[in-house]
Amino acid sequence: MNFNTILKTVLLVILSFALIFALAIFVLVSVVRNTTQQALQPVEQVRDAIATQSALLFNPTPTIVPDPVTIIYEIRSLARLETAQYSMEKIITAETGQNDLGFLFGDKLLFVAHGKVIAGVDLEKLKPEDLWVQNGILYVRLPEAEIFLTTLDNDLSYVYDRETGILRRGEIQLETLARQAAVREIEKSALADGILNWAQLNAESYLGRLFRSLGYADVIFIK
Repeated sequence: MNFNTILKTVLLVILSFALIFALAIFVLVSVVRNTTQQALQPVEQVRDAIATQSALLFNPTPTIVPDPVTIIYEIRSLARLETAQYSMEKIITAETGQNDLGFLFGDKLLFVAHGKVIAGVDLEKLKPEDLWVQNGILYVRLPEAEIFLTTLDNDLSYVYDRETGILRRGEIQLETLARQAAVREIEKSALADGILNWAQLNAESYLGRLFRSLGYADVIFIK
């Protein structure tokens, strides 16, 4: 073996050891870097949390609470706030000439009435002095709930039976009178069942959420 061959062999061995050493250094550095990042990750999370809390403390998000007198005009634009609806059925008897000669001159009908009653609060009646703020609490005096509409459903209402005397033509206005009576009775039943109280409570619940969303800490409704 000549000198050049021996020299090449020695250089090849040295180069192989150098590559192995460099690879080992690279692997070691990668392991240390990953370990350091994992170790520092909780610290960074804590640091970020402290930074966030500090930002909230020294730079809080401003809370804008509109003046009651300002918002009252927007609330009044809702006009009639419908907050309760009753649907019911009534049987109405309408009759005329029901005496001893009713079989000759009488007229009688049974009317099945389906109707609904809608109630709520008329916000047009809300005045500026009905809203005020005291100790951060918004006080509201709402108008009293009222009946907005009582109506019959003509598709579901019908004359169930009618008896007309032998010598009498049917009373033209009898069904009309029965319908009018049905409207009164349906509204009376809704009032007896407490529709106005229900409408008032629903209005307070809805407006309470609305006022709180505007930034008021609490809302109290008074009579």
